[in-house]
Amino acid sequence: MSETLYSIGEFSRMSGLPVKTLRFYHDKQLLIPCYVEFDTGYRHYNLRNLEQSQVIKALRGLDFGLEQISRILEGQPDDGDILDFLETQKAALQSEIERRADIVQALDLIIARESDARKLMQTNDDRIVQKQLPPQLVGGIRHRGSYQDCATLFGKLGRALGRHIAGKAMMLCYDEEFREDDADFEPCMPIKRVVKKPQVHVREIPGGSCIALVHRGPYETLSRSYGRLMSYAKEHELVLQRPSREIYLKGPGMIFRGNPEKYLTEIQILVAEDPNGRPPI
Repeated sequence: MSETLYSIGEFSRMSGLPVKTLRFYHDKQLLIPCYVEFDTGYRHYNLRNLEQSQVIKALRGLDFGLEQISRILEGQPDDGDILDFLETQKAALQSEIERRADIVQALDLIIARESDARKLMQTNDDRIVQKQLPPQLVGGIRHRGSYQDCATLFGKLGRALGRHIAGKAMMLCYDEEFREDDADFEPCMPIKRVVKKPQVHVREIPGGSCIALVHRGPYETLSRSYGRLMSYAKEHELVLQRPSREIYLKGPGMIFRGNPEKYLTEIQILVAEDPNGRPPI
C-alpha cells in the first residue's frame, strides 16, 4: 500500500503551521518534506513529517530557539521513529537533569501528547461520519484577521440577531492552509427567518454530502481532527470543498471559560459530487 502524501497547503492545515513557516523550516533543514518534485519544487509531506512538525511547534511554544531545537533533533535517522528518538534523547539528558530540566519536561509532554495523537490518527474511522446537511439560513460576519477576534464577532452577532437565533454558533473557514494573523473566516449564527441587520450577511448556505467529526478538547488542537478528516478523504478518494464548518456544541460560557478539555466542536466538510452528479455517499 503506497504512502499517503499531502500538499503543503493540506499539511499546513493538519500541522497548524503557516505555509511560509513550513518553507522556512525546510530552508533551515529543520523540517524536510518527505518528497520534493524535481520539476516544480512542490513539497509533499507524510504523517511522520506531521509528528516532527508537532515536536518543533511544541518546543517553539516553550520559547526554544531554532538552534536549540536543531540540537535536540540532531542525529535523528531519516527512517527512524521520532518518538523512539525522543525517548533516547530524554534518557541522555537525564544526567544533566538540573541544568536541562526544562528540556526533559518538554519532551515528556510532547511524547505523551504525540503518542495520544498517533493512536488517534491510527484508530478506525468510527468517529468520522458521512451525512447529508440540509441548506441552512444563517447570519454571519466575514472577517480577515486572527481567530482570537471570534469572541468579539460572536458577541456582535448575538446582539444583532438575538431572538432570531435558532441553533449553535458556527464558523465557516475559507482558507485551504492554516493562517495565524490573516485568516479568512466567518462566525455565523443559524436563524429562524431572514432579517436585515447592519454588517450581518444573511443568506442560506448550501447543504450537501459531508464528512464530519466531533472534536473533544481545546480549539488549539482542532488541527488534529482536521488531519483525521483529510486522511479519511484521501483514503476514500473524496474531494473536499471549502469553506469547512465548525459547529460549537460545547464551549466557554458567557461568564466562565469552563474546562477546554471538555469542549466539543463538530467539524463538517462538504464533499464534491462525482462527475456524473451523484453524491459520493
